Amino acid sequence: MIDPRILRDDPDRVRAAQAQRGLSADVVDEALRADRDRKAAINTFETKRAEQKQVGSRIAKADGEEKQALLQQTAALKEEVKAAEAARGEAEDAWQAALASIPNLAAPEAPAGGEDDYTVLEHVGEPVEFDFEPRDHVALGQLLGAIDLERGAKVSGSRFYYLTGVGAQLEFALINLAMEQATAAGFTQVIPPSMVNPRAMGATGFLGQAADDVYRIEGQDMYLVGTSEVPMAAYHADEIFDAADLPRRYAAFSPCFRKEAGSHGKDTRGIIRVHWFDKVEMFVHTTLDQAEAEHQRLLAWEKEFLDKLELAYRVIDTAAGDLGLSAQRKFDCEAWIPTQQRYRELTSTSNCTDFQSRRLDIRVRGEDGNVPTATLNGTLCAIPRTIVAILETHQQADGSVRVPAALQPHLGGREVIEPVGG
Repeated sequence: MIDPRILRDDPDRVRAAQAQRGLSADVVDEALRADRDRKAAINTFETKRAEQKQVGSRIAKADGEEKQALLQQTAALKEEVKAAEAARGEAEDAWQAALASIPNLAAPEAPAGGEDDYTVLEHVGEPVEFDFEPRDHVALGQLLGAIDLERGAKVSGSRFYYLTGVGAQLEFALINLAMEQATAAGFTQVIPPSMVNPRAMGATGFLGQAADDVYRIEGQDMYLVGTSEVPMAAYHADEIFDAADLPRRYAAFSPCFRKEAGSHGKDTRGIIRVHWFDKVEMFVHTTLDQAEAEHQRLLAWEKEFLDKLELAYRVIDTAAGDLGLSAQRKFDCEAWIPTQQRYRELTSTSNCTDFQSRRLDIRVRGEDGNVPTATLNGTLCAIPRTIVAILETHQQADGSVRVPAALQPHLGGREVIEPVGG
């Protein structure tokens, strides 16, 4: 959640951030009102409790009718204190709910607007041009014996798939290449749980605007994660770092599960938009003053990985209205997909500042006491879309696919993936 001091001291800044996202500023006034109600309820409770204690202290010294009157008065005050305490609890809950309804304040540099209002920061590489009619990844996957959509749908339904043969080998190669790079950059490799409790899911912002896209385990108070950002943010919940121990950088591999709610009719062919996929995710805990610089480092690592795959891509500054609840700013790397003649998101990196750490009570010791850390995340490799980009970009006229040099050692030195039987 946002820093309550910003809301109290500079509510216009919060209103401006809401407008930047295209959201109503009414939540600001509601939160301020809830804060006033909370303070009033606390004052009422403390006043009643002090009065109860004062009357109670007089009972031992009183006798006769005075004592009986004081006993009646303290009995009445006991009920009033109980009611005031309940009112205080309700007011506190209302305040916390109002505060939690406000998304992270978008960075002033982030473009205002919605999904289509991003700013292109740079283009890297030139989109490939073919002297033959290129095949899409579905056709290539069939030729190479790499992707089986028909059996995926038979077994699990639409938007599921099998990676077979060289398709499975490509996944392992990409994971190994990503982890190799992350380890060289000082990241700790992690395989986190893919099921989490409500606190982890809610604190990272995935039970708010994104709740419709989350799979909940029926009969259990547990959720399947859509990204390992969730368990990696909660990994240090309720902990306090020494400043010298930061940054903590993790590279986490996990399956990811998404309902893809609201995507009816979009990307129904192939493995661009699916309900399950594997991903290597970078996650960082650091200090607030280092968060912006760390964000740039995460973006640089993502670009380095895409360069190794010899892909043409662009980097966009995501508009405020397209940010997740927790993100202050987000950069996406979008690879060129030849048969779609457009750029598609392959990786993204978000600076969540202290939004998640406040909810998870993750702090760092400072000169003026313990303060919230900053959390950042960045996709290093989302497997299906990366396979799509590799197959389509590096395909050859006969249906074979050239293997990028950096990936060859992880595919047994193979330079070309040949069609099955070729």
